[in-house]
Amino acid sequence: QGQLVESGGGLVQAGGSLRLSCAAPGFTFSTYAMGWFRQAPGREREFVAVINWSGGRTYYADSVKGRFTISRDNAKNTVYLQMNGLKPEDTAVYHCAKDRIVGRIAPKEESDFGSWGQGTQVIVSS
Repeated sequence: QGQLVESGGGLVQAGGSLRLSCAAPGFTFSTYAMGWFRQAPGREREFVAVINWSGGRTYYADSVKGRFTISRDNAKNTVYLQMNGLKPEDTAVYHCAKDRIVGRIAPKEESDFGSWGQGTQVIVSS
């Protein structure tokens, strides 16, 4: 099973935007829900967003609802996280993750996910 590889992180001013990508080769990508989590320094990793296998269902943490959008391109085995209106409290390492089980709609717990990327750093300056 292939490694998940995130990209697109960086340094941005508050109010700015970034688009994260996660390439997911080596498995039947289109049958699994995919999620984004983040971990800020000194804090637990937390759920950000999840998208079901088809892309038709999405769920977000309250802290990012209305600002972040998760999407996927099953032809490219890639999941995205568009982040707008970034705030300093969004600063974290962002990880994508693959569900353990085929076909679920909205896994949201860390234990629901079986494969993780190394993460991409997002820093939002005030």
